[in-house]
Amino acid sequence: MQHDHDVHAHQPVLRAGPAISDARLVAILLHGRGADAEDILGLSREFTASDVAYLAPQAADHTWYPYSFLAPMERNEPNLSSALRLISRLVQDLQQQNVSPERVVLLGFSQGACLTLEFAAQHARRYAAVVALSGGLIGPPTTPRDYSGSFDATPVFIGCSDIDAHVPVERVNESAEVFRRMGAVVDERVYRGMGHTVNEDEISAVDALLSSSG
Repeated sequence: MQHDHDVHAHQPVLRAGPAISDARLVAILLHGRGADAEDILGLSREFTASDVAYLAPQAADHTWYPYSFLAPMERNEPNLSSALRLISRLVQDLQQQNVSPERVVLLGFSQGACLTLEFAAQHARRYAAVVALSGGLIGPPTTPRDYSGSFDATPVFIGCSDIDAHVPVERVNESAEVFRRMGAVVDERVYRGMGHTVNEDEISAVDALLSSSG
């Protein structure tokens, strides 16, 4: 369904890896604020599994939503809902290509990590894996986390610094706890003094997930 102000609806989606029909897993990669699809797609070159197809949608104006992920959700509309719908469409398109959610990896960095967690929580089911690098669930501290559904032992990796200027460690902890409560197997790693970036330990952990999931 087309929505008014669906700002991300017709943005390009970059691809890497084998054809979807030949892939064991399909990973949807979501870039951070100010970055682009090509940037996050570069992460795929760090992973060793050769049978993973990668899809990287491009946000309109390089930004999925305008304000901090800690702002009231309505302030980030209509862009936030447009971004979540885009992910939903990608997952549905994959299902039409005989790729079930159990073979889909959701992975994001920064703003993309926040989107990844929020989408997964709103659409809880068994995925191949969910990966959030420097992000947390969206909304202010008072946001109720009464999501429904179960992750049915989906492996979830959440990595972040303890001094990230954009992501309070309390939100990282809260997000991990929400996913545990919803039946995910959560690997939460908080790195001392790292800042807002991705480190080698995270790359190795995600590489292991991509090699073993599905």
